[in-house]
Amino acid sequence: MAFFQDYPVPPSPPQQRAVRYVPPPWAGPPAYELPSVIHLGQFLHRNPSAVMAIKSVEVFSTGCSFNLSWVIRRGTRNDEEWGEMHSLFFQHGPVTGQRKDQMSMLMFGVELPDGSKAITGNMGPHAFKGEGGQEPEPPTLVLANGGGGGGDDELAGTGALWLWPLPPAGNLRLVAQWKDFGMEETTAVLDGGQLREAAAGVQEFWTEEEVIDG
Repeated sequence: MAFFQDYPVPPSPPQQRAVRYVPPPWAGPPAYELPSVIHLGQFLHRNPSAVMAIKSVEVFSTGCSFNLSWVIRRGTRNDEEWGEMHSLFFQHGPVTGQRKDQMSMLMFGVELPDGSKAITGNMGPHAFKGEGGQEPEPPTLVLANGGGGGGDDELAGTGALWLWPLPPAGNLRLVAQWKDFGMEETTAVLDGGQLREAAAGVQEFWTEEEVIDG
């Protein structure tokens, strides 16, 4: 005789449909757009022990994402010094207060042709909120870490800088600083008008009608 036959398993409750998180426009690029890509190939910093470069920029309808890479070489550092470099290298994301000198960390800034400025500082994308959770005063600049790694001889990493909104026409200054690795403030000048023009080539994944039908 089957003991559990008198105890039927209750039906499972219906599964609720998960709601996809859509970041606000100041926190990251639109999810369903194919951006226009502009090759830049420009150094922000270059010496025998460290390189930082802007590889390209992806232009979306709401802003721009600058693709960056950096490499730190060991050089003549001893094991203890190189161990400290390892620790500092992987602390360039949003901080939690354990660092005393936050200004020595990896920082980026931008100055638009109209004179407005923004910096990454120690804030991640969720720190950008205006009063009452509304959108912040533009412009905003967010660093999204792309990852990194290293070994006995060098450290390498990548990241993307999200600038919101699209800049006006004119000279755009992109500024970088990383004092932990001897990178003093350095600037690259880009063409804001070229970025705005490239936005005309952005392609949506689906039209509004296709989204409704889907």
